[in-house]
Amino acid sequence: MRLIRSILVLLLLLLVLAVGLLFTIQNDVLVPLNVLVAELPAQRLSTWIILSFFLGGLAGLAASSLVILRLQASRLRSRRLLNAQKAKFERSKLTGS
Repeated sequence: MRLIRSILVLLLLLLVLAVGLLFTIQNDVLVPLNVLVAELPAQRLSTWIILSFFLGGLAGLAASSLVILRLQASRLRSRRLLNAQKAKFERSKLTGS
């Protein structure tokens, strides 16, 4: 089963690489990029598109990482509070009050 999964992952990676290569070959027009404050030198259209997808993915990972870290911190606070309440309950059971 592990071998089949490895082969499928390898085939998927090769497929993505082939599609990326075909995309790059088909979109070889040089395009300058104007980013409001500067005009970047002309690069292939495929380069700009791939770069924008990559930067968008990184921005998405950064945004989701912040949310995940906030949720983890909240979960740890809740766990500490629960443990403190459990300890308080156990102490009250032992003392009989």
